[in-house]
Amino acid sequence: MDLQVFGHQSPDTDSTGSPIIWSWYLKEKKGLSAVPKLLGEPNTEALFVLDHWGFEKPAIINNINKGESVIIVDTNNPAELPENINDADIQGIIDHHKLVGGLKTSGPIDITIRPVACTATIMFDLMGDDVSDMPDPIKGLALSCIISDTLEFRSPTTTSRDRQVAEWLAKELKIDVSNYASELFRAKSDVSDFSDSELLRMDSKKYPIADLTFRVSVLETTEPDIIFKRKRSLIETMETVCAEDSVDHVLFFVVDILKEESTLFVPNKNVKKVAEKSFGVSVSDDSVLLPGVVSRKKQIIPNLKI
Repeated sequence: MDLQVFGHQSPDTDSTGSPIIWSWYLKEKKGLSAVPKLLGEPNTEALFVLDHWGFEKPAIINNINKGESVIIVDTNNPAELPENINDADIQGIIDHHKLVGGLKTSGPIDITIRPVACTATIMFDLMGDDVSDMPDPIKGLALSCIISDTLEFRSPTTTSRDRQVAEWLAKELKIDVSNYASELFRAKSDVSDFSDSELLRMDSKKYPIADLTFRVSVLETTEPDIIFKRKRSLIETMETVCAEDSVDHVLFFVVDILKEESTLFVPNKNVKKVAEKSFGVSVSDDSVLLPGVVSRKKQIIPNLKI
């Protein structure tokens, strides 16, 4: 039986690339029958990366059969995984987010959670000397994951190790990081084919605040005006998303990668209250600018209060 490797729902570049990277390592260096999977449709940047480096999109799955062997990457949060994840035989976790709890295993497992910006950085270090055997497409995936998760080293989550690994990979591939990052962000910014509800769910996590549940959504772009033109319809669609996803409110942050700032859409008084209490701003319109805020993990989620 294949060992399935997958990341979180609403897969970004890291949750798309890291399962492929780790499956390659397990198969080629450890002799295991490992297969990458996805828990949803990848975003436009992730699809660009797969095409650029010559990979087929991994199969998308919605649930796990009881007893199936899995390795979870880029998350340890049950809310971002199949509902029946604890029926699986979880054999490992590789992640760079805070420990949430709630996963159950049938025995001791390997868990690596490190305070870096990207899962691919951790995988690079776990491979040790075997990184020298990585084929160029796998190196390209790893570089893409790091550039994406660090916003080309702009994100406050970026560590010196993320930068070192990215620079090593870029040198091996003879790639200019800045030029390649521009290609990634251009692909990420092309959201013209996505509906409003898809944009609100594209890079999104459920998060409880007091007795309410929020869908905290981030859209990173170098062309925020394209999103701002859809503000009214996006705000109107939030009500539908709340009803369908069983959440109380949507917090939708448009991250301007180049200006290193976010704009939070404010559809109602509750979100207005969250914005003012969480970020110390005064809200008088249906959106508010948050200078310097670009990271959900480090700057948004930890500050949320109501």
